[in-house]
Amino acid sequence: MTNTLLLDVDGTLVDTNYHHTVAWLRAFRSVGLTVPAWRVHRAIGMGGDRLVEAVAGEHAEAEHGDAVRKAWKDEFDGLLAEVQPLEGAHRLITSAATEHGFAVVLASSGKREHLEHYLDLLDVRDVIAGFTTSEDAEDSKPAPDLLQAALSTVDSERAVVVGDSVWDCDAARRTGLPVVGLLTGGFSEAELREHGASSVYVGLDNLRSDLVDLPFAAV
Repeated sequence: MTNTLLLDVDGTLVDTNYHHTVAWLRAFRSVGLTVPAWRVHRAIGMGGDRLVEAVAGEHAEAEHGDAVRKAWKDEFDGLLAEVQPLEGAHRLITSAATEHGFAVVLASSGKREHLEHYLDLLDVRDVIAGFTTSEDAEDSKPAPDLLQAALSTVDSERAVVVGDSVWDCDAARRTGLPVVGLLTGGFSEAELREHGASSVYVGLDNLRSDLVDLPFAAV
């Protein structure tokens, strides 16, 4: 029986959530919009196509949405060299794939060029079974499209999702999959559990010690 571990990337494997927050803040300001940082952070993890409206409202999306998204990419690209893997990311992926025989799929909704950078940073190209980017889903998180696309990359019988945001949890629930949460993205344990996480871990090494006990469910 093939077990598939669907891993979110930003905020789960690489420490980017606050870089994204800063990039979005600068992007909003580039079009003359000042929004509170906490509101931007709360939206990190949902698709960029949704974030402008979620943070600043329908009018901001209609008038500035595309410009803000372009400015965000430009700003984030400038921060990319500062990004580091979260502690234990490489160990988690290699342990899941080589010691436990799981099919590990990186279910990212980020830009492909960003994910390519993370794959090198994490040094896991030779052990993962597949990956997704924003190009692979018609609708972004919290819609289930991305996770469904990730599942399609492998022949899986059972799967579990691991993510750091309420948006990951919502997408997993809509896909009908169990989800495990991490505190690495800045969301609280209570929030992650409220959105469906069956368990919540402080970090990736804590999760790695419980890999055999993850709540894999039939796909």
